[in-house]
Amino acid sequence: MRIATWNVNSMRARVDRAVAWLERSDVDVVAVQETKCKDEQFPTARFEEIGYQVTHLGHSQWNGVAIISRVGIDDVERGFPGMPSWGDPPAAEARAIGATCNGVRIWSLYVPNGRTLEDPHLVYKLEWLTALKTAGQDWLAADPQAQIALVGDWNVAPLDEDVWDMAAFEGSTHVSQPERDAFNGVVEAGFAEVVRAHTPGAYTYWDYTQLRFPKRQGMRIDFALTSPALAERVKTASIDREERKGKGASDHAPVIVELA
Repeated sequence: MRIATWNVNSMRARVDRAVAWLERSDVDVVAVQETKCKDEQFPTARFEEIGYQVTHLGHSQWNGVAIISRVGIDDVERGFPGMPSWGDPPAAEARAIGATCNGVRIWSLYVPNGRTLEDPHLVYKLEWLTALKTAGQDWLAADPQAQIALVGDWNVAPLDEDVWDMAAFEGSTHVSQPERDAFNGVVEAGFAEVVRAHTPGAYTYWDYTQLRFPKRQGMRIDFALTSPALAERVKTASIDREERKGKGASDHAPVIVELA
C-alpha cells in the first residue's frame, strides 16, 4: 500500500497535474492540503473517472483538505477532537480530515502557518499542535495497535537541516523553538516520523520567488508521522521532486510512504 501527502496549492488550478500524477505514481491514497475551494467546488468527478473516491473539507478559498483513495474511504471525520478554532467569531477551519482506507486511519493535516512570532496566529498554531498531540495520545491509549498516519503540511522545520539557510530564517516562524517543541510533542505522544531516514538532506517545499527551486533553497515541512504499529510496516519513503518542476507546479512536492 502506497500513501502520499501533497499540498497542491489550489486543486482547481492543478487538477490536471494531480490526476496525471496519480495515474503514473501508483499511489493508493493521497492526503491533500490547501485545496482552496468549497466542497461543492472540488473536482471530485475527475478522480472518480480514474477509480478513486474523494472526501473533502473546504469552506472557502482558503485552506481545505482532502483524502483521495482507490482502496476505500470509511468513517470520515472532519476535524479532530479538541481542534482549536480561529477567527471572529471563532470557527473550526478546514485543516483536518480523517478517514480509514484499507485499515489505515489517515489524517490529512494542514497545520496553521503562524505568520510571525508576534502574531496571535502563532498562538493558534501552537494550540492546534498541542490539541493534535492530545488527540493522538488518546487514540493510541484506546488502541495501542492502531494503524494511524498523521500526514500533511506541518508548517514546521523541526531541524536546522530542514531549511536551506538558518540565517535566512532568523526571527521567523517555522523554525522557532516553541514550534519545534510542539511538533516534537506529537512525536513524543508516540508517532514516528518515517520519511527523513529514507530521504536525507531533501526538501519538500520551495518558495516560488527568487528562483528558490533551481537554487535548491527549500524547506522540509511536509511529514508523515505514524503510530508504532504502522511504523513497523514502512518499507521506504520518497519525495517526488520532479512534480515540483514545470509550468503550473505546486510549491510543494508529494511525499510518498510505501507500506508492507
